[in-house]
Amino acid sequence: MTRGVRGATTIQENEADEIVLQTKKLVKDMVEQNNIKPDDVSHVFISVTKDVTAGFPAKALRQIDDSWKYVPVMCMTEIDVPNSLSKCIRVMMVIRTDKAQQEIHHVFHNNAVKLRPDLLQKEGE
Repeated sequence: MTRGVRGATTIQENEADEIVLQTKKLVKDMVEQNNIKPDDVSHVFISVTKDVTAGFPAKALRQIDDSWKYVPVMCMTEIDVPNSLSKCIRVMMVIRTDKAQQEIHHVFHNNAVKLRPDLLQKEGE
């Protein structure tokens, strides 16, 4: 079965190094919290808000290690909704797993914790 693992983060400045750094932190946390192996990843979609233009966040996956080399990754622009969270990077990772939907840990960093507080893991869970 496949499941989506959602993650999001924000950056302070529209700089290529920060885009890659924050994306890498997010993806590594998604992988660790869900015990994901690259061979179990079907594909990864990464969207950014219109103010994130200095670099490709997909580069972050290639920096994790060589086992991510063949995972298909695609970047795109998020729809521009008025008053939405700015400088935001969203990740949708599709994985092969036997876990139920409620067992998937979705990960939100920085200001992106505002997006889905209902999905945030409570301490001790």
